Parts: sequence; C-alpha cells; structure tokens
Amino acid sequence: MDLLLWITTGFMLIGLVVLVSMKKGMESKVAFIKANMEDEENSSKAKSVIWWIWSTTAWGVGAIFLVVWWFHNYFG
Repeated sequence: MDLLLWITTGFMLIGLVVLVSMKKGMESKVAFIKANMEDEENSSKAKSVIWWIWSTTAWGVGAIFLVVWWFHNYFG
C-alpha cells in the first residue's frame, strides 16, 4: 500500500479517537458554563471549549486535504 494512504488513515483514526475521548469532557464544560453564567471560572472553560472546536475544525480540514491529496496521487 501507499505510504500516503497509511498517513491519511492514521491521521483520521487517531484524530477520531482523540475527539471521541474528549467529547464527554467538553459536554460537561459546556453544561457547567450554561449553569453558571456569572462565574469568572467560565472564561477559562469557555476558552478550552473554543480551542477544542477550532482544533476539531483544523483536524477535519487536514483530513479532507489528505484524502483529496491521496485521490489526486492515486487516480490523477
């Protein structure tokens, strides 16, 4: 098999495992933020949730890029 295919598959699977493992923690942080709207502790929790969303988006864009690159190399 092609090395790029292994890199793409590994990137997607490892990223998916990390996202699924962190999902429950992020849900509890969002629930805490919604329940305690006036706390000052919400700022750090909100920043971590926002960073998680940005990193999830970056992972998705990277995975799409790798898949398109693999298809281009394999079929193009």
